[in-house]
Amino acid sequence: MSSPNPVPLPPGHADRVAAAFSQQAPVFDAIEAPNAILHWMRGRVRTHVLGLLPPGSRILELNAGTGLDAAFFAGHGHHVHATDAAPGMVAQLRARIEAESLHERVTVEQRAYTDLAGLPAGAYDGIFSNFGGLNCIPDLAPVIDEFARLLRPGGVVVLVVMPRVSLWEIGALLKGHFRLAFRRFRPGGVMARVEVGGTAFRTWYFSPARVSRAFGPGFDVRRHGLGALVPPPHLIGFPRRFPRLFALLCRWETRVAAWPPFRSWADHIVLSARYRG
Repeated sequence: MSSPNPVPLPPGHADRVAAAFSQQAPVFDAIEAPNAILHWMRGRVRTHVLGLLPPGSRILELNAGTGLDAAFFAGHGHHVHATDAAPGMVAQLRARIEAESLHERVTVEQRAYTDLAGLPAGAYDGIFSNFGGLNCIPDLAPVIDEFARLLRPGGVVVLVVMPRVSLWEIGALLKGHFRLAFRRFRPGGVMARVEVGGTAFRTWYFSPARVSRAFGPGFDVRRHGLGALVPPPHLIGFPRRFPRLFALLCRWETRVAAWPPFRSWADHIVLSARYRG
């Protein structure tokens, strides 16, 4: 159920977010390509989603970006309706679908995840959102409210969001970086940029327990951490400098990601919910 007192969005917020991600769209794939941490995280999420969906599922993807995940799931036999609010991302997404001849398995629409009312009811086996795109609004309850209408009974939701507690960021205290260590706790959100010099916009961090409760009694919700032991993606040089330690952290995180506190204290949290219908 939606929050009784929703936090109002700053004037022009949606336009700034769309502009910020559109600016990054032409270089998005090139930035991610050399980042071993992002590759590991994306692989973990994809494996998790594939394990929840039956063959030939119909997936609604929110903030699909350039279509990296949409193309992946299409390649595994699923049908994806890929949506994004940023026109630059949608342009890159359409170009990918054209280049990889995925028209039969991927449809594309410029649509914000705050505007799901126009999508058909009971049309999807899964709803998916990766890597914190949902953190661009202060309250996910109004978005989650639409999921029961959109899903078929037994359908699943997988949301990858950024929580308030990141063990690696709090660890920045050891180097005296107080602003970084506690930035996620600011109630009014944090100003962010997708890339240096890009358009600034406000982002918010969520309590995983509160997001889980927003699904309501019709869903069975579980969560696990992503980047609890493994360093966050901005530490791009870590795997090269400490390859053995990085491999060890990857192995251990795979084992403990669903345990408290790691399932709530991480760079990202993977929330999985199955709709009982």
